[in-house]
Amino acid sequence: MSREIYTHCHYCASLCGVAVEVDDTGRDIVDIRPDRENPFSWGDFCRKGKAAAGMRNHPQRITTPMRRVGDRYVPATYEEAIADIAERMNRIIERHGADAVGSYHGNPLGHNFGDSNLHSGLLAAIGTGNRFWVGSLDQNSLHVVQEEMFGCELMSVPTDIDACECFLLIGMDPAVSKFGWIEVIPNGWNRVLAARDRGADLIVVDPRVTSTTREARTHVLVRPGEDWAFLLALIRIIVDEGWNRAPEAVPVNGLDEFFALVREADLDALSARCGVPIPQLRDVAERFAKANTAACVTHTGLAHSGTGTVGEWLSQLLNLITNRMDMPGGKRYERGFVDLPKAWAMMAPKSKHRSRLRDLPTVAGFHTVAEMADEILTPGPGQIRAMLICSGNPVVSGPDGDTLDRALSELDLLVAVDIVQRESHRHAHWLIPGTHWLEREGLHLAFGSIMDQPFAQYARRAVAPPEGVREEWRFFVDLALKMKRPLFGIRGVNAIVRASRALAKLLGLKKFEFGPAWFEWLMVTAGRRVKLRDIKARAHGHLYDRKRYGDLAKSLRTPSRKIECAPPALMDECRRLLSLPPPACDPDYPFVLLSRRNRESMNSWMNENAQLFQQHRGNQAELHADDMQALGLEDGDRVRVRSAVGEIELTVTTGNGGLPGIVTIPHGWGSRVFDARTPGRFSQWGTNRNRLVDNRAIDPLSQTPLLNMTRVRIERLDATADAGPDAGTQAASQGVSEGASRTVAAA
Repeated sequence: MSREIYTHCHYCASLCGVAVEVDDTGRDIVDIRPDRENPFSWGDFCRKGKAAAGMRNHPQRITTPMRRVGDRYVPATYEEAIADIAERMNRIIERHGADAVGSYHGNPLGHNFGDSNLHSGLLAAIGTGNRFWVGSLDQNSLHVVQEEMFGCELMSVPTDIDACECFLLIGMDPAVSKFGWIEVIPNGWNRVLAARDRGADLIVVDPRVTSTTREARTHVLVRPGEDWAFLLALIRIIVDEGWNRAPEAVPVNGLDEFFALVREADLDALSARCGVPIPQLRDVAERFAKANTAACVTHTGLAHSGTGTVGEWLSQLLNLITNRMDMPGGKRYERGFVDLPKAWAMMAPKSKHRSRLRDLPTVAGFHTVAEMADEILTPGPGQIRAMLICSGNPVVSGPDGDTLDRALSELDLLVAVDIVQRESHRHAHWLIPGTHWLEREGLHLAFGSIMDQPFAQYARRAVAPPEGVREEWRFFVDLALKMKRPLFGIRGVNAIVRASRALAKLLGLKKFEFGPAWFEWLMVTAGRRVKLRDIKARAHGHLYDRKRYGDLAKSLRTPSRKIECAPPALMDECRRLLSLPPPACDPDYPFVLLSRRNRESMNSWMNENAQLFQQHRGNQAELHADDMQALGLEDGDRVRVRSAVGEIELTVTTGNGGLPGIVTIPHGWGSRVFDARTPGRFSQWGTNRNRLVDNRAIDPLSQTPLLNMTRVRIERLDATADAGPDAGTQAASQGVSEGASRTVAAA
């Protein structure tokens, strides 16, 4: 007889509660459904969660460590893999220093606290400062602003949707990507629509026409990359009209200095820069300022623009000066079941490491992916010679993937930990199996502080990993032990780990063994808000308290214990932007490249799941109808899109409207997925649009590459041009043929 396991999906920030039906053997998934008894998080349940078993049962799944021998991979034991990796890493460190070992991790690792925490423990054991992460591709601007204003890089203020009467949404398309980003707001978009239907105002700022803008009361067509000017114009109008209100819930510092900067800005110039007429700016400013409750919300469209950090800062200040910070219907800080700012300060003190070549600091403890290729390719002290890539695909997710691919090919050691071998792993010396979230259990200790309600759910294991596959955290711990380098960089921890294992073996009780469970108990207990046993006892999740306001003021970690409104770095960057002339059209590259997501995809790591796609399986270039006509294009024509650093070929389709001069191409496509057991065999869908993005063009504060705002030109291809794998076309014969086209040739 089958049985049901209640857990939550780990694919995105909605964390949907799911009911997993497992067959009577306990090994196979029969069905995955929304858990309607979950009191918080099932409302965004989608095909990605429904099809999760398809990823778990991936036909190219790696189920044993595999070592590269010539042009093929051969199976090995964990003991063999760990011994070889440890010996080679130690040798590299001894010859070249700890920074000669680098690391990169993606979202699947970050969505599992136990794995990500002990991954950090391994990196501290190695002693490297060359740590890179996927967050540098979209969320760094938020972390920079949080640190500057609140004193901690991990202090999100989720939107208090249900009490909000005016939504100002910038750089987001929640009808497709849901509402969560660095905030967990399940069913958020439907809750926004419900609020709108009750009379709430909905204003969406986007240069494109999208499923989201069609639902808005007002759609503001803003010029790409100029959201910051739009926000500053709103603030200027609000201050000039006296519509601003003193914050009631939080202490502030530097507001007068900020207002002085606001008055330096010329409203006509801001209007011309952002492309929004002054009457519309005034209308939006008045509606937002005079609403009983309101929230300005920004997401990745803003972050990818090159001015995203200033834009994020201005959005927080717009909320602050209209008394929307930690107030009902505004932006509310959730204290969570762990005091995250305090724990972050203790467990992850601010890194002082700076990058070797560009001399850039870390953000949230990590360097930007935009620096990875140069740090590997450029000789000299500190050059990266070994990389550990965990659940990530930076060649596709990051900028200028061609250069990064070449860099990875020149490493002395590349270790990839993942369920399958992806594009970024094709030069790997070792492939280490990963696990799927259906095969893990645990409590994510950081997510409690980014939820819009006090909620916690312990994720339960639905099925076991394939026989012999170790969870990632255990591989990280075993590698640190084999290298004889202290986990977390703390002497004595390795001895504790070994002693705990011996005790657990002696008593036959796994609970005594060192692992993620130790941190769960310690941090939840220290949080003093809910007991871990109470969280575990509620299979459908635990709403452990009422929503409350006022915790932000008590949690601030700035030296002044106030929100800093005028951080010098942000003030200086805003003044620099004000001093620049409006961007001019480049005749050589007349189009602006923007990004978007397909509803069924999740960045670069689910596009090969055949259960997901019911329409197009791939990506196309979307152009304004006027641009299509000017270029003599029709839907389905093939085009070449060129930038200063790369080119791609794909089909084109007419967009839904918006501003001309924009080409929108969904990101996350174009990665090959290799069959590690069969040399030359792979599958591929779509085209990697990030090959067009220059890794040197970054937001100067967040270091986020310009995944939006890259300048490109478009050329119509002859109908006889070689057709690569895009727009739903599977790679020829799953890439089996050695004679396949250039875009599908084997590695």
